[in-house]
Parts: sequence; C-alpha cells; structure tokens
Amino acid sequence: MSDLHSEELLAQVAALPALPGVYRYFDAQDALLYVGKALNLKRRVSSYFQKNHGGTRIGHMVGKIVRMETTVVRSEAEALLLENNLIKTLNPKFNILFRDDKSYPYLKITGTASATGDAPGQVFPRMAYYRGAVDKKHRYFGPYPSAWAVKESIQLLQKVFRLRTCEDTVFANRTRPCLLYQIKRCTGPCVQLISPEAYAADVMHAEALLRGETQELLQALEARMMAHSDKLEFEQAAELRNQMQALSRVLHQQAIETADDKDVDILAVRVQGGRACVNLAMVRGGRHLGDRPYFPVHVEDAAGVFAQESDEETPPDAQPLRPVEALVLEAFIGQHYIGVPVPPLLVTSVPVDKALLAALTEQSGLRVSAIHQPREQRRAWLDMAQKNADLQLARLLAEEGSQQARTRALAEALDLPPEDLDQLTIECFDISHTAGESTQASCVVFHHHKMQSSEYRRYKIEGITGGDDYAAMRQVLTRRYSKVAEAAREAGGIDFAAHPAPGGQEAARPKGVARLPDLVLIDGGKGQVGVAREVFTALGLDLTRIVGVEKGERRKVGLEELVFADGRGKIYLGKDSAALMLVAQIRDEAHRFAITGMRAARAKVRVGGGQLEEIAGVGPKKRARLLQRFGGVRGVAMASVEDLVTVDGISRELAEEIYRALR
Repeated sequence: MSDLHSEELLAQVAALPALPGVYRYFDAQDALLYVGKALNLKRRVSSYFQKNHGGTRIGHMVGKIVRMETTVVRSEAEALLLENNLIKTLNPKFNILFRDDKSYPYLKITGTASATGDAPGQVFPRMAYYRGAVDKKHRYFGPYPSAWAVKESIQLLQKVFRLRTCEDTVFANRTRPCLLYQIKRCTGPCVQLISPEAYAADVMHAEALLRGETQELLQALEARMMAHSDKLEFEQAAELRNQMQALSRVLHQQAIETADDKDVDILAVRVQGGRACVNLAMVRGGRHLGDRPYFPVHVEDAAGVFAQESDEETPPDAQPLRPVEALVLEAFIGQHYIGVPVPPLLVTSVPVDKALLAALTEQSGLRVSAIHQPREQRRAWLDMAQKNADLQLARLLAEEGSQQARTRALAEALDLPPEDLDQLTIECFDISHTAGESTQASCVVFHHHKMQSSEYRRYKIEGITGGDDYAAMRQVLTRRYSKVAEAAREAGGIDFAAHPAPGGQEAARPKGVARLPDLVLIDGGKGQVGVAREVFTALGLDLTRIVGVEKGERRKVGLEELVFADGRGKIYLGKDSAALMLVAQIRDEAHRFAITGMRAARAKVRVGGGQLEEIAGVGPKKRARLLQRFGGVRGVAMASVEDLVTVDGISRELAEEIYRALR
C-alpha cells in the first residue's frame, strides 16, 4: 500500500508523535476524505499505510490519500470533541455524518427572575415559542424536539397558570381583556385584573413545573391555599384549589406524577439496507415531549473503514467486531451534542463508549451517564423510541425505493442512459406574477432521487411587458445558462453536463460554474418550449435536454403530455406512469416555490416595502407613536386615513401617504 503514496507523505507519517490527536486525510482534489482520532497518532496513522487493505472500502479510501493534516491534543476527550466538530463542519466522505439544518425550539419566558423595571416583559412576563440563539435577558426551557411540543407546553401552562402570550405592543394598548381571558386561559394582566405579585407567583410556579418539580409545586400550592383559608380569604383559596385541580389533571394525563427522571434523552438506532435511523426522544421536566428521527449519510463507507480499523491498545485477534449500530449511535452523540445541551442521562439501545461519555462530561461540566438495558419506565421509553426508529427507517427505505423507481422510469421513457441514475439532474422553471406585476421566475433542482431545496433559486424579472410569460422565460433561461455556455466555449466546446467524465471527475468544469442539467423541464407547451429552444440555440446548448410539460385535455391532471424542443413528437406517459409522477412532483414543487416567492414579494410591497421608515415625513418619533397606537406595522397598515390622523403629528396628507404606501 505504501508504494501508492509519496515519500513526503510517508515521511510525515513516520515523524508523527506518540500522542493523542486528530488526523485528516485529503485526496488529489484536496477534498476531505476522513477525520479520525487516536490516543497514539503514530501507531494509528501508521496502521493505514503499513497494511494491504485490498479491495475493501478502507483500501479504496487509503488509495486516494495524497495529503494529511494532524492536530495534537491533550487527552482522548479533547480528541473526541475535535473529531466530531470537524466531521460536523467539514463533511468528510468516509465518516458517518448527521446533518441537522434545523435549530431546536424553546419555550421562552421574557425577562429574568431578578430583573426589575416597568416594561411589560418584566412586570408581567410573557411566554412564547422561540427558535434561535439563547441569551441571558430571558429564561429558556428546552430544547424541545418539535414546534408542536412547545405549543402543547404553552397550552398546558395557559390552562394551569394562565400566563399571557400576547406581544408587548398588543399588551400595552389593551383597554379590555381579550378572548383568552374570557375562556380562562389568561389572568388579564393587560388591564390589571391580577396584581404583579400574584402574577410573579404564577410565573414561578410555571417554571417549577417546566423543571419537573411537580411534588414540590403541589405542596407549595397547598400551603398557600391553607394560608388563605386560615385568613378567611376564601376567594384566593378557591383560585389556588382550581390551579391544583388543573395541575393534577395535567399530571395524570401526562402520566408523570411519580416520574423520577426529569431530563433524559432516549436514543434508539436501526440500520438496514445501507441506511440508518437514530430516533431521539426527549424527556424534560419529567414529561415525554416527543421524538425526532435523524438519518445519517455515508453509513456504508464509514462502517467499512471502522470495521478494519485496529484498536491501538488491544491485539487484533482479541478485538470484538463492533456492530454498525454502535458506530452510528456514537457518531450521532458526538455530533449532536456539540450545539445542544446534553442531559445527565442517556438511555440507549446499544452500549456507548465510556470515553465518549467522559468527553461529554468534560465539555458540559455535567456528569453524563448512559444505560442500555433499562427497566420500568425507562424501558417503556426505549421500546417506544426503538419502534419509532424501525418505522421511520422502513418509511425512508420505501420512499427511496419509490423515488428511485420513478427516476428509472423517466430515464427509460426519455431514452436517457440508465447508468448512474443517482447523478440524473433535472431543473424545472415556472413563472409567476400578480396581475402582470412583480414577475418572478423560480428554478427547482432534482438529483440523487430527491428535490434539493438548497439549490433552488428565484429570479426577479425586470424590463419586460407585464404578463409576458414568454419574455420572462427567455430572460430566466438566459441568465441561468449563459455562464455554462460561456465556460464551455472557453474550454473548447466541452459540454458541462451533469454526468461526470471517466475517473469520477467532471469534464474540466471551472470551479463555481453551474453545470447543464440532464433535463430542463418547462411548465408549458409549444410556446414556452419554443422560447427555450431559441435561448439554447443562441447559447449553443443541447436542445435534447429541453422538455415541456403541456396540460392535457381540459387541463386534467394525469393527461399531461411531454413536448420536446428537438423535433421529437409528443409523449403521453399515462396517468398511472411512475415517470409522470416524477415529472408532476418536480413541476408542482416549482409551482409551489414560485407561489411562495410571489406571496412574499406581494407581502413586502403591501406591508414591508412599504415599511414606515421608508415613507418620507415619518421619522423615529412619528413611527414610534404609530406603532404604539396600532400595535405594530400590520395594525398601521389596516388603519384608515381617519384613524391615522388621530395620531399626534400625523397630518391628513401624511396619513394618506402612509395609507397608500402600506396598501
């Protein structure tokens, strides 16, 4: 194996220290292949280059290594943390990688417990759904696995403690209580129907419930109720009695009245067919909040590398073969808890490496433990998480199989090469506008058997006659593909298609230049396809890639026909065709993306473009008065001219200008 590598690389390997650290391998294109950690860098890295790994996955990876980077750290825990940080941020090809583009939601209670002030958020704190970075100005509870779990918790607190949820601007301008007060979901602090002291007690009790201090909370409520009763304050005692009854009902429904575990994460893993699912269920404050599935990538390649890695301290013949499930779960734990608080207990479906738990403990400052053979309530939680992992993975495999069948069916219907269908790339365009104004074009992208939302693009169409869809299509196609054509001409006529050249690399395509997809779907018939043909002919691009989706008779779904720009006759695929299902899926996604963009642009014009600060004559003071009077920009936009002139400093002329700008 060493004959395949440069003397410089082998010398670098030989000079490595016998210290803990992290190593990174790169290929000839400087793409990151693998990130690993080691207690002894010299021993671990040398093992890759001293053995003949044959045609295995690890052999395939080692054969590509041309460059290496290493980082020495102080301990195995530091190495684990750095390894997972690099995997999460750099996306190496031969590591198990969990992608999570969504931040977790929290339940926020405004203000801090020790703060004082006249602001509504301090005197009468508000509880709200929140997603984003947390700060010290407010109190946060969570994270929660889903928005639904947060909203359910808010409803629970509304029932028991009746805390407010309204925005501060609305709160400050109320003259009578809203509907939530009428249905006993709020105590009406906006119109002083509860004292700040009593409201603060409700906030304190709500926080205790969120922390899982249920028994202490019930005892405190009972003590307060008895104290009011002894003072003959029966109305206040009755309110506390009602709170206790509501709280008892909630605890009974949630089945947490005797729960000992307050904060626990339950992790179940399932691996099948080269894919994996980790199902994470969260228990916070003793309440089971629901779960969320995660699907890693690179499982087969990474498992192949892990399987042949040797333990540095154990002889090869004494090393147990680690199951893929354990590798997947440890990869998830290492990457997931980089940006999410780790609870003190993890209940897992397979054992977890003690070194990983030690690293989490060192990172969080909280002693983290894990059990994989739980009993009683924990066993019920784990069984439920495992069942959900099985169901989610089965669903994923079924969907992927269905999508792959659709891709193959479309390739067969259009006589596309059947090889490497994973790389089959389709782009679809749609035009949208509002009565001829605010014209936008949308482009959605499909490859690897699924829609790639990160590659979607919107184009603002300008300089055309309103409602001229043909001109809009001509403009967006020219803007989208002119750079591809220009790069091809500069490279001597090379067509930068989605299919890579032999050796796995794309044909000399300059870095950053878009490639021409295998299919360009146009939502339209002969007219739109004719425009696309003109653009492609002018740019010198391949006409066979253009396919129009023409509405069928009476525009009935399932009767669509495919129209081609290269002179081929129309194709009717049949309403039950898997190929037509894929075409319809991509076209509908382009239409959805176009509609959402159009609505956002329209909303910006109506309420946001017209933001108050952009209106001549509305300075900071007048803007503040308007927002305070009407509770926000939306309220100002809904106000009539007569309403606007009642605000101090707003003349009729200015009121009319504001009315026009925001509508």
